[in-house]
Amino acid sequence: MPLPRAGTTPNWFASVMGTGIVANAVPVLPVHPPGLRGAATVVWAFAAGWLVVLCGAMGREWWRNASGQLAHLRDPVLAHFWGAPPMALLTVGAGTLALGRDWIGLPAALVVAWVLWSAGTALGLVTAVGLPYRMIMGRVGDGEAFGGWLMPVVPPMVSAATGAALVPHLPAGQARLTMVLGCYALFGVSLFATLALLPLIWQSLVRGGPGSAPTVWLVLGPLGQSITAANLLGTVAPFGSAGRLLGLVYGVPTWGFAMLWLVLAAAVVLRAALPFSLTWWSFTFPLGTCVTGTCALAEATGSELFAASAVVLYLLLVALWATVAVGTATQAWSRPAAGV
Repeated sequence: MPLPRAGTTPNWFASVMGTGIVANAVPVLPVHPPGLRGAATVVWAFAAGWLVVLCGAMGREWWRNASGQLAHLRDPVLAHFWGAPPMALLTVGAGTLALGRDWIGLPAALVVAWVLWSAGTALGLVTAVGLPYRMIMGRVGDGEAFGGWLMPVVPPMVSAATGAALVPHLPAGQARLTMVLGCYALFGVSLFATLALLPLIWQSLVRGGPGSAPTVWLVLGPLGQSITAANLLGTVAPFGSAGRLLGLVYGVPTWGFAMLWLVLAAAVVLRAALPFSLTWWSFTFPLGTCVTGTCALAEATGSELFAASAVVLYLLLVALWATVAVGTATQAWSRPAAGV
């Protein structure tokens, strides 16, 4: 897929996130048809390769036109999508450990996973603090609250969820305890920032309408990812059954709200009847986090309701991803694109 001639903007990394989550959800699904894991590994490999291409293109843009890239930080919409690059790193890193190990072996997969997790976490903390700071200081253009405001603060939640898979590969004792506590702290960073922003987004939607309808789906991201993180951390935390109980007490009510928001967001998008644009990548990663969160609840509870819901949500995810991927490729080849 060729890059847009207008330059590589941070929201292009949403395509890595949306592709990677399609692969990453497969190992945790409650059903495992023959060949599905192999197909998921191919999708992971494509996401990883696309990430390398985008990182190279972004590096070139910074080298040639740093002022233009810095200008994105003042844009009232585009600035918030600087949260996408760290989540792309974290998504591919998680897929490397879950799927890529089949091709490159566990030792190499662990190295890649740790490097991408560390880089994604560091960059995600920068966006989680830096973008709100710039908004407070008036260094981001005025704009109405929309789902994209969540993008800079969600990366720490992705770090918490993906970090849980790294815990068993650390030495028992203080190393694992430190990692678990650190992931819970990252969980808190994102959770409370999300709780602060959701009322503003709700108010904006009610008073001003959906605006860019696909971005309404972005609210599903912190909801689904927090369910995933709470339950995965509960399984690796050295706190006995307390961690698992916390995952359920938090996860089940949050899942209910996520399903409400999914129906609401779908109704808004269908009513808007918008033509295809690259903002449709907003449909993929947030829905993917709902798949992984539902899978985590199915594993924790043994509930057939959650197991069936996970399969249905995954089928919807694959259908949306295929639609957006084909539309993106078609648009990229047919005319210059401005970004996601």
